[in-house]
Amino acid sequence: MSILIDKNTRVITQGITGKTGQFHTRACIAYASGKSCFVAGVTPGKGGQAFEAIPIFDTVSEARAATGATASVVYVPPPYAAAAIDEAVEAGLDLVICITEGIPVRDMIRTRYRMQGKKSRLVGPNCPGVITPDEIKIGIMPGHIHKTGPVGVVSRSGTLTYEAVGQLMEQGLGQSSCVGIGGDPVNGLKHLDVMRLFNDDPQTEAVIMVGEIGGTDEEACARWIKDNMRKPVVGFIAGVTAPPGKRMGHAGAIISGGTGSAADKLAVMEECGIKITRNPAEIGKLARLVLR
Repeated sequence: MSILIDKNTRVITQGITGKTGQFHTRACIAYASGKSCFVAGVTPGKGGQAFEAIPIFDTVSEARAATGATASVVYVPPPYAAAAIDEAVEAGLDLVICITEGIPVRDMIRTRYRMQGKKSRLVGPNCPGVITPDEIKIGIMPGHIHKTGPVGVVSRSGTLTYEAVGQLMEQGLGQSSCVGIGGDPVNGLKHLDVMRLFNDDPQTEAVIMVGEIGGTDEEACARWIKDNMRKPVVGFIAGVTAPPGKRMGHAGAIISGGTGSAADKLAVMEECGIKITRNPAEIGKLARLVLR
């Protein structure tokens, strides 16, 4: 099994006629079951055209009606990306994955409000996407570094997602699913939401949780893990050396008000039974250890 996506997922690329959308859609089609999974593209005004034999529609609702799509991936430029998410949610898709970086916070606040009561799950924005190894990838992650296995990965950092996967592969460990939730201050699924899914997934035997400085999402997830998680969790926080008042590359990774530091997060995680490491080079080895 897997979480969020599998070989039966049917995907729309929003922004498929742009260079970024074309490049990554082509790579996703070439990965595992991608050719059957990517069924439509959407660019307003380009309906009736095609890309790599994928039909293009003017709207998400048209694409869904014609193809039975259940998910979309958004490569739309920042000024229009939140509206693209809104359109996918209103069309009733199960999952929306937004790769776009730099969406105005005000736009995302409106989008989060509009999503209340809707069935759609949002991953991102400003994320690498989601992959179920050897089945489907939706996003920009390098597919060749993944393989099927027992370890789930959830991370705010795209590059540290790849680092964790690379180390797992060195340890001979594959992944059940890998979810990059993104580092923006207003986003969709949190660590806790993904951890619940991994906890219920029979293929997942352990989870790597990568957080960043800023906010309190990691602490909330750690407390839930202490009371509910049936599987071992390995934790790392990016930004260990970031001083107060400073931020990393992600808009949400900023320490303020005496909260959100790596030390604070790691302390709570450790208290809650998560096997933490302060050295990112040890993530894979620690995952191997907890599985033993």
